[in-house]
Parts: sequence; C-alpha cells; structure tokens
Amino acid sequence: MDKGLYVAMSGAKQTMLAQAKVANNLANVGTTGFKADLAQFRSMPAFGEGFPSRVFAMTERPGFDFNHGALITTGNDLDFAIQGEGWFAVQAPDGTEGYSRAGSLKINAAGVLEDSHGNLMLGEGGPVVVPPFETLEIGADGSISIIPLGAPANAVELIDRIRLVNPALDEVTKSADGLFRRKDGEAAIVDGQVRISSGMLEASNVNAVGELTDMIELSRQFELQVKLMENKQENGRTLEQLLQMSS
Repeated sequence: MDKGLYVAMSGAKQTMLAQAKVANNLANVGTTGFKADLAQFRSMPAFGEGFPSRVFAMTERPGFDFNHGALITTGNDLDFAIQGEGWFAVQAPDGTEGYSRAGSLKINAAGVLEDSHGNLMLGEGGPVVVPPFETLEIGADGSISIIPLGAPANAVELIDRIRLVNPALDEVTKSADGLFRRKDGEAAIVDGQVRISSGMLEASNVNAVGELTDMIELSRQFELQVKLMENKQENGRTLEQLLQMSS
C-alpha cells in the first residue's frame, strides 16, 4: 500500500475514535460527578516483513481528567458531594465494586440506598439497607442515623456508614459503565478522612466549550485526511493511464 495513503487512512480512522471520545464527554456534560476522558494522537511504526519503514497514527487514552467539578447546591437531604478527594463505593449491577462521585441518592422499593444510576451504595457490610423510618440523617463521615418508624424522637439509631474510599489516582481506571475501579481488581480500603457535604452535588468536570472546539478541529482533520486519500487515489489512476500509454 502507498505510504501516504496508509498514513491518511489510519489517521482518518483514529480521528473518528477521538471524535467518539469528544462526543461521549459532551453527552455527559450534565452527568453528576462525571470525569472527562482524555485522548492523544501519536505515530507508531508498522512492523512486519522487512524494515519498519511505514508508520500509522494511533489514538490512545492516556487517562482521565480527575479535576473536581463545581459544587451545586440542591437543598435535597439525599444529595451529597465529596469534600475534596475521595469516592463513594458502590455495587454495580454485575455485582462488582466500583467508585463514583455521583452523590444523588434515593431509597429504592426494597429499602436499599442507591445512586441515580441504580448502583447500590455500599456500607460496612455490603449494600446499605434502610429500615422504615420517621427521619433519616447522613453525617459528614457517611454515618447513617434514623429514628425508626413509630419510635420516639430521642430513639436515634446508627444503622450503617456509607463506604468512603480514597485510592491513589494512578491505581484506578474507568470502566465501560462509567464507574472507576482499582486496576488490580482489589477493593479499596475505607478512608476515615473522606468527608461529604449534604444538600450538594458535584457537577461534571467536562469543559463543553473546549470539547466543542476539539470536535471542530477533529472534523477538519478528518476532512483533510479523506482529501489526501482521494488525491492519492487520483494519482494512482493517473499513473496507471501513463503506464498504459507507454506500453
């Protein structure tokens, strides 16, 4: 294959992958606690028979933007935002443990505390089960206290504590379901220093203007690469005609 055509073809393909990353970030501008994906291009040698004299473009995901999103005051008693570093530990639908900063909580029909994505909030012994109550309060350390249904106002019971963790950022990666998990598959230990604020949510950290600018730039790059492939194809047809005339 022509060297220029190969480079243009691989560049167009990888540009489409980069556009998918930008599209995913833009789709999650309004997703609570979302962390933007990062992407970068680099050239890679094409190995095979003979010398590696050809290169191709590759889009890779070097990591994620771990900067915190803005805090939004909601006034909802079941909305929580992590103060500084840390994560909520949740149980994904597949039963695995993941980490999230999405703190919009609710109690489902089975009396289990879950986040807005349907992931179960983990406590000291598994998913947090909340018995019928008159009032419920979650402290800054994740402790969950209730006054049981029908009990007097002074009958406060500590039923569980939301599992708050803070693994090193270089130890976690994002999964396809949007949750972060430890790379070694192990569960992170509870960190007693992590604190949460009630009545607040952390917004997505996606910079919509920056992502839109990137999308425009990537679209132009894709058009240039397609144009280069068309030029190479036209050059090939012209060369074929000249060879036919000379034969």
